[in-house]
Order: sequence, then structure tokens, then C-alpha cells
Amino acid sequence: MERFGPVYDGELVEEDPAPPRPAVGRRFMNWWQRSPHVPAWLKTRQATRDAGKDVVVWLLRSPWRFVGAVARGLVVAVRGWRRWVRVLDYREAAEQSEKLADKFVEIRALTLFRWKVTGVVVVAGAVALLVADLVFGDHALWIGGGVAAVALAVAGRRKDGAPGRKPVLSGPRSLAWTMDPQVLVDAFRDAKLIGKEESLRLVERARRIGDGWAITVDLPATRKAADVIKHRDALASALAVDEVQLIAERVRGQGGHAGRVSLWVADDDPYAGPPLRTPLLDVQWWDAWRPVPFGRDARGRQVDLPLVWTSLLVGAIPRQGKTFATRLAAAGLVLDPYTRLYFFDGKGGKDWSAAEQVAYRFVCGDEQAHAEAVRDYLVELVGETQSRYARMATMDDELCPESNITPAISRDVDLGMPVTAVIIDEVQVYLESVVRQQVGGKKTTLGEYIADLLTYLARKGPAAGIVVILATQRPDSTTIPSRLRAVLGSRLALRVMDWRDSNIVLGEQMNTRGYDASMLLPSHKGVGILRPDGETDAGADVVAMTVRTYYMPNAEWREVCERGRALRAAAGTLAGHAVGDHERRAIDAAAVVTALGAGRSAAPSPEGRVVLPEPLASVVDYLGEEIDEREFVPTAELVDALNAEPTLFGRQMRELGCQPARDYAPQDDGTERRVRGYHTVAIRAAVAEAHARAAGDGAGDDDGP
Repeated sequence: MERFGPVYDGELVEEDPAPPRPAVGRRFMNWWQRSPHVPAWLKTRQATRDAGKDVVVWLLRSPWRFVGAVARGLVVAVRGWRRWVRVLDYREAAEQSEKLADKFVEIRALTLFRWKVTGVVVVAGAVALLVADLVFGDHALWIGGGVAAVALAVAGRRKDGAPGRKPVLSGPRSLAWTMDPQVLVDAFRDAKLIGKEESLRLVERARRIGDGWAITVDLPATRKAADVIKHRDALASALAVDEVQLIAERVRGQGGHAGRVSLWVADDDPYAGPPLRTPLLDVQWWDAWRPVPFGRDARGRQVDLPLVWTSLLVGAIPRQGKTFATRLAAAGLVLDPYTRLYFFDGKGGKDWSAAEQVAYRFVCGDEQAHAEAVRDYLVELVGETQSRYARMATMDDELCPESNITPAISRDVDLGMPVTAVIIDEVQVYLESVVRQQVGGKKTTLGEYIADLLTYLARKGPAAGIVVILATQRPDSTTIPSRLRAVLGSRLALRVMDWRDSNIVLGEQMNTRGYDASMLLPSHKGVGILRPDGETDAGADVVAMTVRTYYMPNAEWREVCERGRALRAAAGTLAGHAVGDHERRAIDAAAVVTALGAGRSAAPSPEGRVVLPEPLASVVDYLGEEIDEREFVPTAELVDALNAEPTLFGRQMRELGCQPARDYAPQDDGTERRVRGYHTVAIRAAVAEAHARAAGDGAGDDDGP
């Protein structure tokens, strides 16, 4: 017997459908919106309201503008009459022909005649006004005065290039483009961002956003928004504001294009004022997979920093807020009880002492024993990373769809694969260690070995849930090797000494794109240029942004760490240093060395990896990952980075088969100049030749007696 679902009783009610819009009305509105004969300000309500506001503003300003034009016209008239009565045109012509002495009598006679004409005109005008007053009364005087005022206003109207319209020395410049769009066009022309015959197209009218004015414009067809961002300081000067008050951004996505730029001008310094309190103090716990609240931009918008799947480099000179910024990134991880934290402090002191209570591994100090402990813990973590990849390869597709860690995997205590962060403050202390040691049959230094370990973790670790956060007060090419910098995704450059240090933190040529951390003011503590790796609230396509980081002093940092310990105790994830376990796990050192060598381009030799001859080895080490990204490297850059003698360097490179060439390279001012240098394809060929030569030598040794 078939079973049916329940049967309901009901009454069918037919509603009258809404009457369709008459076809005539639709056709009329379609014509109204598309017709070129209908003014643009009548096509939408918003445009009509804006036009009405413009009319009101124009009416309110008209009396004052008329009075100003009359005053300028009076000045123009007086100057013109004075030039005429002194016969300056005739005098200048005589001076140019060097006959001023011969024409002196004629000039004097003409001057006296024009004075007489002036007197006659003044008397005749006064008599005419008196007669008109007697015949027609006061109306004649008012009409005559009005006509004269209109004539003077026409003569005194603002006109570029007209004589006598602009004083030689005017008052101070001030921001006026929000009231007069023509001033904005003039500012773009003065900054040489558009030509004298070019103009701007208004996309969005000037409006108040936060504590400033915002406007969106389209540049001429041949101009790019990237050039406006690059020359932001020139535009700020033309607008009479400090460059920190001007934010220029390219409008991207569906509503933007390469020539559409959004401007925001703050009323005052947006980075002044009291420190900003971090929102993490008001939450009980945090999810490490969510971006961490990091700071605010000039408009007051919150900037969140993603950490999982990437890494972070923080660089600054001392006392600019480097440690506080690094704490912010670490705080979100501390408040997630399912994260594992490695804290290494190369400075010592108590800045990071509160982290001991939540740290899985903790090192604080700058002595050799501390550097060796950091090395051992990093070796341990490299082995852990290899183990994670091996275990993920055996998981089913439902638990691990790709060879990447997932939130479910990271929170499964039985799997033992939590999100793991390595936070190192003053990393240069460990990278500069010159203690000699052998790794895989190759002599190296302790600092270079630590750099290799960090490079591996930053390159291979993100997919396995490893986050690397490094902070240094010496952002130079010798302290942090290029092979390590090249694989650090997110960058934060607080104030540094010069544009070279800024580029080392943010990336090559970032200063030519308008991002230079050396231009930040000393008073802007905690303000830096952030180059995020991943999507932020400002958009996924943003190159970099200026951010004022939140402030987290020691007392608040200690509170966060105490809360993190309580969360871990409740979740049963407290382990390692936090519970007194300082034992270093046994790791297969050979497997770690093999993993490190797999990322290098050198071929193996009987003693290990091929040792390239100098200076080729130093050049390859300096370029790092950029050897495959850049096409040309100037000789001056290599000589300066390697501190080499130019003549000897060039001779040695030629002996190794790397011939110099001339090509174009970008300069500090954004232009390109033809300079001497080396194509990276030639450097790679020299490296391949060295490998082949080493392999051939090894084969010859095997075939020998």
C-alpha cells in the first residue's frame, strides 16, 4: 500500500499582481538616461542634489568673488593707465633701438600730452556725472557706479597668464581643492602628473570621509595611477599639505582601471595622537587562522595581518616600535590554545620574558650557547616539517584534500600538527655568529647554518603550518641574506636610515614605486609601511600601505600571555618549555642536511655540495631567488653589496666565464640609465659550467687508478 504525505486543507487566495510599469514610462526613462541632450546633472537624484549644492555655494560666494574681482580690476586699470601715461611702450622701443637720448624730447612731449588728456577726461567725466545727477537724480550715480564695477570686475577676472593678475609675492598656499576642483587640476599639472592641455575626469565628488576629504578621478588616457602614487610627495607639495596627509591609491577591480586614482587628504597629521590600544585585549581567545588586528591606516580603517600560509619580516632602527609590532603578530597566536610557539630573543632583557609561560621552545640571550640552542631547535623544527609532509601524504582526501595543513588537522591533538610559529627578535644576533662548524661535509658558520634553516622553514613550512616571524634593527644585505629575505612573504618597514634599508625590508625598487620607510617622521613611533602577503581589508591587490600599529606595552603583553597559558591549560595543549621540558629531541641530521641542500641549485659532489669559486659564490648568495627573477644586475650594485674592489672583481668574473655587458637599470629618481653590469642568464651559465666542471672532475677521480 502506497504511503502519501500529509494532506492540508487550505483556501486559495489570488492576489492582484502589481500593475506593470507603463511601457511609455520605461521608454521615456530610458531615453532620459541615454540622451546626450539631457544635462548630466538632471539624470540622477544624486547628481541633481550635488548640482543644487554647487548652485547654493556659488550664490553664497558670488558677492565676495565680485568684490575681489572689482578690487583686482581697479589695480589692473591703475597699472594700465600708469603705463600709458608714462609712454612706457614708446620708451621701451627707443631703448631697444638704442635711441633713447634722441627720442627724449618726443617722449617728454607725449607724456605731457597724455597727462592733459587724463585731466580733460577726469573733468569731463565729473561734469557728466554732475549733470546726470541734476537731471536724473541719484539713479544715474548708481547706474554709472554699477557699470564701472562690472567693467572693473571683467578686467579683474582671474585669467592665467594675463599681466597684472597675479602679484609677485602672494600669501601662503593652503589646501583649497575641496572647494574648487580647478585647483586640483592645477595641482596635478604643477606636479607634472598631467600635461598643460590635459585635465581630469571626476568619478566621485569630493566628500568627507573620517577626518579628511576624499575624491576619485580618472587620469588622461596616457597617464597611470602608479605614477601618481610614485610622485605622491610632488602632488602633496602642489596641494600644500604634508605628504603623510595625502593617501593616493589605485582603484582596482570591477570599478577601477590603471588610470583611476582615489585621493584622501587628512585635515591634520593622521598618525599623531595617543597610542592605539589593541583590540586583542578585549577578546578571550583568538583563532590563528584569522588575520590578526595589526593597526590602522591614515583613514582610521583597521588593518588585519594574515599569518598562516605566510611569514613576516619586521625591520627598523632602534626605538621605532619594532618589538611592539612583533608582539602584535605573536599575540593572536598566543591567544589560540592550539598553536605551538618558538620564542627566540637575541637581545635579552624582559621584553619577551612573559612568553616563557606559553612557549614550546624559548631562548633568551646573545651568547654562543644561545645561538647553538636556536640552531638545535630549528633543526628539530625542520625535521618536524619533513615529518608533517610525510604524514599528510598518507591522509585521505577528505581529511587532507591537498598537501596543505587545514584548520581541522591543526586542532586535532592526536595528529600533533598544530600551527607552529617561530618568533625571533633581533635575529641578526644569531645570523652574524661566526663560529665555524661543518654541516654535511661543508665548512660554514653557525650564522649561515641558521640562515639556511630559516630559509627552509620560510620556503617549505607555510603549507605545513609553520609561520616564521623575524625582527631586526639592522636591515642590511649582509645581516639578512637575500635567499632568506626572498621567501619572507609579508614585510613591515618602520623608520629606517635610508632608501636602501627600506628596499631591503620591503623589496627591490619599492622606493621608486612611492614606498620609502626612510621618509617616515621620527615622531611617528610605531608607524611603518606594510607590504602584506595575502588579502587585507584594503584589498587583495594592494601593494603596500602605511599603517600605525597598535600599542602593546609589557603589562598588556604579560596579560595576553597569562590568558594564553590559561587557555592551553584548559585545552590540554601546554607543553615544552612552558611545563619545564627543555630536552632537545633527537633528529636525523643527515635528513635535515639533505632537505637544506634540495633547495639549492648546486649539484652534489663527493664531499657534499659544489663549492662555487669566488666571487661567483658571493654573487649567487647575494642574488638568492632573484637570480631567476631579475634580468640584469648593475656592477655598481654588486661591488657595493660585496664590498669588492671593482677592477679585481671584473677580472675574476671574466675568468669564470661571466662577461659584463651594458643595459638599462632603474635609478633612484625613477628613471632608467644605461649602465655596466651582468645579465643573470650569464651568471646562471657560469654556475652551470662550474657544476659541470666539478662533476667532470669527480668522474675522472672515479675512473682513476
